[in-house]
Amino acid sequence: MPRGRRGGRVSALEGGLEEEAPPAAAAVPSALWASQLQPEAAAGQILLRGIFEIGRSSCDVVLSERALRWRPIQPERPAGDSKYDVLCKEEFIELKDIFSVKLKRRYSVKQQGSGTLLGITLFICLKKEQNKLKDSTLDLINLSEDHCDVWFKQFKKILAGFANRPKSLKIILNPQSHKKEATQVYYEKVEPLLRTAGIKTDVTITEYEGHALSLLKECELQEFDGVVCVGGDGSASEIAHALLLRAQKNAGKETDRILTPVRAELPLGLIPAGHIQPVDVCTFSTTDKFLRFGFSAMFGFGGRTLALAEKHRWMSPNQRRDFAIIKALAKLKPEDCEISFLPFISSQDLQERKVEGSPKSVSNDQWQTIQGQILNVSIMAIPCLCSVAPRGLAPNTRLNNGSMALIIARNTSRPEFIKHLKRYASVKNQFNFPFVETYTVEEVKVRPRTNSAPNLEEDAGRHAAASENNFPWNVDGDLVEVASEVHVKLHPRLINLYGGSMEEMNDSEVNCNCL
Repeated sequence: MPRGRRGGRVSALEGGLEEEAPPAAAAVPSALWASQLQPEAAAGQILLRGIFEIGRSSCDVVLSERALRWRPIQPERPAGDSKYDVLCKEEFIELKDIFSVKLKRRYSVKQQGSGTLLGITLFICLKKEQNKLKDSTLDLINLSEDHCDVWFKQFKKILAGFANRPKSLKIILNPQSHKKEATQVYYEKVEPLLRTAGIKTDVTITEYEGHALSLLKECELQEFDGVVCVGGDGSASEIAHALLLRAQKNAGKETDRILTPVRAELPLGLIPAGHIQPVDVCTFSTTDKFLRFGFSAMFGFGGRTLALAEKHRWMSPNQRRDFAIIKALAKLKPEDCEISFLPFISSQDLQERKVEGSPKSVSNDQWQTIQGQILNVSIMAIPCLCSVAPRGLAPNTRLNNGSMALIIARNTSRPEFIKHLKRYASVKNQFNFPFVETYTVEEVKVRPRTNSAPNLEEDAGRHAAASENNFPWNVDGDLVEVASEVHVKLHPRLINLYGGSMEEMNDSEVNCNCL
């Protein structure tokens, strides 16, 4: 691969404007692409064919409708030389993995003008492992201006044809997330890639809790193709709630009671991001009022732990989390409540019941009820992976399988409950306890049967007095205090998500604060 001479530099250019390749981009051995692709990807009508130098070898390069493939040009060789056949194996990349293309030129200190053309640089995003992408570059070296111009224009035409790719994004950045490194991460690693891809961005750095919600209520979103969150799961939940609330208002729906919400108009991107996929979302309501959209919730121990942590925000996040956990465990008390739920029935199960011919068995509107002393209730529409629960708070849940995990911890001794909590951090099954019950559900109603929640902090003053008739809920890390029954309903595929990173929610203050 040609390199810049001493005293000179090599850069990728487009339209004569100098632009350095992103610092994160690094050349990856071409064998990696071949190992990740299937032969059928190279099919399609041939658009161009020519000779380029790739990885110090002259190659026969073919550009088709869906892939770019190349093979080293074979010189005369002895018959039956199988070793050389392996070296000349065809390799290819899929065009959907290319996010930008630029002309590659060399500049020297004494040189003036547009520099010496070296060829074409392709900027590529490859799936390295589950939920992780690797940006890379592939250089097609050819010194002919005319030859490269034809190929460059064809690549640009192909990339412009990907209609689902964003051209303008609203970026909402929480500077307090990722150990206060979110701003640095965005401007050093993310923004250069967006700029290379030619995506316009409008960045807002949040200044207070609820800033994103108030911003998205009034912001003109017509000019954007999506909203990107650079922050933890608390920020992601707030932005998702704002986008869905905005969609209900735009559709003319009453937001005090939302029974059948419409889908969000714009997709939500999370950093790091990847492919687009739909995500299930929950609505949280009382008997007469809509509360919010969200993805997960805790009632009982999880809610009280967050309520305690919120009263000590002068502490660092880790300190107030640990303090709240110890305090809540020291005064561990169950809630006397009634839990009603609608079990999830898959389409396959419904079909099997129809075959059995029983009309009664086909109905999925068969609520079940549990009553008694409950230490904690978890309702999860996503797995909620985090540092203290590497398998997730609900490891069997997926982003868009149309169901929620209902996890109920009945009353037990403090040592046994602590064992249950510690299991989340290990590879052992955290649900393998006689007092823990798990269900796969579509809807849940939680109704406390006592008049008020226990006050774990006698010196809480006016705050305790104002909240004495309310029960604390932890909804995506936000404290929601409710005096009556809460109805949680799942709505399948309600918002689109760039990437699957919500499975890896890892803000230590959110749902993992009860661990």
